[in-house]
Amino acid sequence: MSVWSTLSAAISSVGAAGAGAFERVRSTIGGNDPQAAITMAIVALAAKMAKADGVVTMSEASRFWERFEVPPEDRRAISRLFELAQQDVAGFESYAQRITNLVPEDEALREDILDILYSIAAADGIIHVDEDSFLDRVASIFALDPVRVRRVRARHVAEDNDPYEVLGIPPDSSDSEVRTRYVALVREHHPDSLIARGVPEEFVKVATERMAAVNAAYEAIRLERS
Repeated sequence: MSVWSTLSAAISSVGAAGAGAFERVRSTIGGNDPQAAITMAIVALAAKMAKADGVVTMSEASRFWERFEVPPEDRRAISRLFELAQQDVAGFESYAQRITNLVPEDEALREDILDILYSIAAADGIIHVDEDSFLDRVASIFALDPVRVRRVRARHVAEDNDPYEVLGIPPDSSDSEVRTRYVALVREHHPDSLIARGVPEEFVKVATERMAAVNAAYEAIRLERS
């Protein structure tokens, strides 16, 4: 059973309606299925990210569906889950902490999740100051290295979109240092590496997009130096 089917079943079992429905779904999943628990926490953060500036735009909601390949039979239930979570921003910190507790050793996965949140925030063409604060707080709870945070931001904020920032290295790095960092990022974020670490298969698409950004940044630096 996929994580989406697990979440759909949980929603059906508790009747996702009324006050506290989202929490009832979370309690139903509990710690029995870590991958489903992680995915649900991500749905919660994504929905609350979209609500951070007070208005959930169609582009933000659409970006969520673009980042995850939810089977047609589960889309209605997951959509309901997203709607429940986006009713307000309250509680987002507890979901960020839950993710950190579930994958304390996997900083690369937490970076991927922050990447998803940034992509939703940037979907309408601008990252609002309240969204910026939300993202900063999540990054802090995720205990991410500042280099990782800048790397994520560089992929989604136009004025920060510097290939050196995307790779997380200073502009005066030697060719050898650039190559070494590139190889390290490929090794860390390659979809096969995520699967080997037990990351839910739903993140493979995210990892593929991340690799495209890393490849583009490396190629831009190579062309600049040729």
